[in-house]
Amino acid sequence: MEITILTLFPEMFEPLRRSIIGRAAEGGKLAINIVNIRDYSEDKHSKCDDYPFGGGAGMVMMPQPIASAIEAVDPLHEAKRIFMSPKGATFTQSKACELSACSKLLLLCGHYEGVDQRVIDLFIDEELSIGDYVLTGGELPAMVVCDAVARYVDGVLAEGSLVDESFAENLLEYPQYTRPAVFRGVSVPEVLLSGNHQKVAAWRREQSIQLTKKLRPDLLGEEDK
Repeated sequence: MEITILTLFPEMFEPLRRSIIGRAAEGGKLAINIVNIRDYSEDKHSKCDDYPFGGGAGMVMMPQPIASAIEAVDPLHEAKRIFMSPKGATFTQSKACELSACSKLLLLCGHYEGVDQRVIDLFIDEELSIGDYVLTGGELPAMVVCDAVARYVDGVLAEGSLVDESFAENLLEYPQYTRPAVFRGVSVPEVLLSGNHQKVAAWRREQSIQLTKKLRPDLLGEEDK
């Protein structure tokens, strides 16, 4: 998979070069390309924003630098083009899985008061939001999407790591424990030490159901119960 991220602040994406995602990129499992929108500005000062027509606070990203950047990195429209926006559909685990089937993704990061609507109308396939709140820019949401999607790419995680995760079957993940068996007087549940895989599986599922009912009843359609 190839993920291209268009941004005014490429230095913000250094975390993607670390940990699991970084190792996967180094190993050729996926490619992450960070593109500086300013490099495509036709303004001699690399200007990429201007005052909004009609007045209002803040600045709006101009269409020309973004359009030129998209046309340069995805001239044949081979990538699924996504604009990270608080107005977009909410990003979910199922959407991450869906996007992982794409061979190429292009993520556009807005900033300031947003981007010129003509860019969205002419070049963007879909708008996505990571939640009902507003951030200073689309860089953090783009990293969230990149991380969540990359986990589904073959070879990024160890085999079996995606099994029984939170949100699988609309359930939260069961509690996890490791050594020591007793920590500060609190013991690991005995069933996990039993060696009985059937009982362990049953315990884990019951824990997932109970946690979901307590913390996210909406996943079970029980928010009004």
